[in-house]
Amino acid sequence: MFELFTNMVKEEWRVHSTMFGSLSFALFPVMIFGIAFMGSFLLPLMRTTLPAGNLTLIVHANYLMLGLMVGGFGLLGNEVMNRRFGQASLLAYSARSLPLSEKFIFLNFVIKDTVYYFFLWVLPFGFGYVLASPFTGVSLTGALLLLLTLTLSFLFGLCGVFFLSAVYARSRPVLWLVLLAVCLGTGGLAALTGMNPVLFFPPLLLNDAFTWVNFLISCVILALLFGVAISLFNPESVGSEKMYRDAFTPLMQRFSFLPNPPLAAKDTLDLYRSGSLVGQTIFSFLLPLAVIWFFLSLLDPFFPPHGLLFIVAVTTGVIASTMYTWVTMFDTFGPYACLPVAVSTLIASKLTTFAVLQVIPAIFIMAVSILSGEVVYLIPAVVLGISVSFYAVGIMAWLCGLSPNVLVYDVKVLFVYLILVGIVLAIFTAIAFANPYFALSSAILVIPTWLLVKKAKVRWDTVDPEGF
Repeated sequence: MFELFTNMVKEEWRVHSTMFGSLSFALFPVMIFGIAFMGSFLLPLMRTTLPAGNLTLIVHANYLMLGLMVGGFGLLGNEVMNRRFGQASLLAYSARSLPLSEKFIFLNFVIKDTVYYFFLWVLPFGFGYVLASPFTGVSLTGALLLLLTLTLSFLFGLCGVFFLSAVYARSRPVLWLVLLAVCLGTGGLAALTGMNPVLFFPPLLLNDAFTWVNFLISCVILALLFGVAISLFNPESVGSEKMYRDAFTPLMQRFSFLPNPPLAAKDTLDLYRSGSLVGQTIFSFLLPLAVIWFFLSLLDPFFPPHGLLFIVAVTTGVIASTMYTWVTMFDTFGPYACLPVAVSTLIASKLTTFAVLQVIPAIFIMAVSILSGEVVYLIPAVVLGISVSFYAVGIMAWLCGLSPNVLVYDVKVLFVYLILVGIVLAIFTAIAFANPYFALSSAILVIPTWLLVKKAKVRWDTVDPEGF
């Protein structure tokens, strides 16, 4: 088992380092470490406006969300693997040529991803906080405890989505029953205790007061989620045969009002037939945002009036921009190279499909405004969220072209993205806090978005597309 695991780790490293260089990828966890280390010195300043407990809550929520998004790998399906990496021979498919069972390989694959992303995301952040603890007055024990609980938060997100995606692959009605049971249980806990159920999140309980009982409970829950998910894994779905009627021609006719209707129709069919449209919407969009909204609701007293709605709108915009990765993950430019299709044409097509998908975040923000009793600010919140989404995707297209799902781990790309998006988020969040209707001014982001997309087309038309 260990030999297969180590070879999978090496394979993952080689894939990433081939895409954007060994040095750039190796510097990614260093950047996360630097952010945590330097951010630790700002804690005294942040505590003057936000209590330490709420800062802890935010950090745990972020790592829970990270686990949720990383755990969504189970939804990508064979279509993505075959289309993007069909020319490669990955160890995940070694059951076809080696005397290894599919479940054994899949178990190693999941453990590999867990360990790999732990060292990529979790450990650098926790280690930066630990090294800064002697200078910030934080006890070493407390810093190490934070590293432990952040790891557990990440694993709860990872195993939770892995469990739900395994149920989803088996039976969608059962998935809805599970989600309904979770919602009813959460609501019942809130009604019985009169407290926000978020406070009962095991890693938070452990961070507030470490006990071996709480630690064992967390480990047991994770083991159950992980074990059930592995047992539900069905390798037979790999070879399933699907038959479809011709939907391309009628869909292309319906999209005749869009630029490049054939490409828009192809992207839509890719999303629909792979199951990614429903799966990604649930696990990569709705579930992380619901968790964020749930956690942020605890901080509502520290926001100005109506502030929570606009924080959720801004966060929705940032996460909605990742929908661009949904429509670029199925293919590379290689198959188009023999056709009279430029990279800029494909970028425009992907952005068109992305624009259509923005109906999903708009509906989500509307639902949040209605459920929170802020219907009067529905339009400003939707405008803010969608404007941020388009601005962020403009930056993504400019920096990454058709490969946003892999170039995100390039340190230079991520650094520029965080700076450009962070500045705009800070400005328009402050504006919305000052007056909710001022959020309508975010529509001005259409200008930099248009300029960024224009620059993206020019830039990537002059770059020789590589395999990834």
